Amino acid sequence: MDSRKPLDGFASSVMVGLCIIWGVQQVAIKSAAADITPLLQVALRSGIAGLAVMILMLIRQRKIPFSAQTLRPGLLVGLLFSVEFMFVAEGLRFTTAAHMAVFLYTAPIFAALGLHFLVPEERLSRLQWSGVGITFLGVIVAFLFGGNNAAAPQASNMLLGDFFGLLAGAFWGMTTIVVRRSALSSGSATMTLFYQLAGAFVLLGALALLTGQTQFRLTPVSVSSMVFQTVIVTFGSYLAWFSLMRRYQASRLGILSFMTPVFGIIAGVVFLHEPLKINFIAGALLIMLGILTVSAEGMLRQWIAKRRQGKLR
Repeated sequence: MDSRKPLDGFASSVMVGLCIIWGVQQVAIKSAAADITPLLQVALRSGIAGLAVMILMLIRQRKIPFSAQTLRPGLLVGLLFSVEFMFVAEGLRFTTAAHMAVFLYTAPIFAALGLHFLVPEERLSRLQWSGVGITFLGVIVAFLFGGNNAAAPQASNMLLGDFFGLLAGAFWGMTTIVVRRSALSSGSATMTLFYQLAGAFVLLGALALLTGQTQFRLTPVSVSSMVFQTVIVTFGSYLAWFSLMRRYQASRLGILSFMTPVFGIIAGVVFLHEPLKINFIAGALLIMLGILTVSAEGMLRQWIAKRRQGKLR
């Protein structure tokens, strides 16, 4: 029987902090792209953070808790995580950080869809299915009417970057499903994170070498960006995320994830001076509304029930 809890105040507070961090990470990658290629950034930050996670496990347990039960799903999540951030890194070469933040964080929708068919306790209700529909309507609006000028030479590249962001969100959702449905679900959060980081370091590092994306210059921007990405994003926030996934229902953890694109859009405008078009904003709002509807369905039903009881009295 599933023992994971619905969201409480602690989980909601942590999720708000994670949303801020994840919303800003796209800006951090893109701001340092001129000094370190995005693909190499992700590989390096994964390797350094993976080493930190390994040291943490050795301090806590005096060993790295490999097991036969977690090896296969661990290798799989390492692969999925690598593909996710390959699409993030490549997508940021073509599209804006704001666009990437919106499309990447469709992940809760993909996770909820997968869990609907695999976990009886997390089946989607009619209200949640309407949220899924709203989300994909938002994706269509953002893609087709996102403000790209078809005559502009970079319009097709920007659409490609947006599509990579959507694929990254899908692979993040698949990662969530694998963790939720495997021995990793009840195992150590640090071990789960280690599998992902080790996989990303090896696979994305090799891909960066094979494709010649190895540009590396030490500048104040690149150093500060890499420190933020390694310590705050890759080590701290991901460890907190997997710890939450062990305690709370995975589809409900997205209850506040709709805020991540908001922070990402704001950060892109403030730090990178990215332009925003009204149609893209409309699509982004639909996406966030859909995510909120799916993730906060339980709270919405409770609110509606209380309203009805109040009218009956």
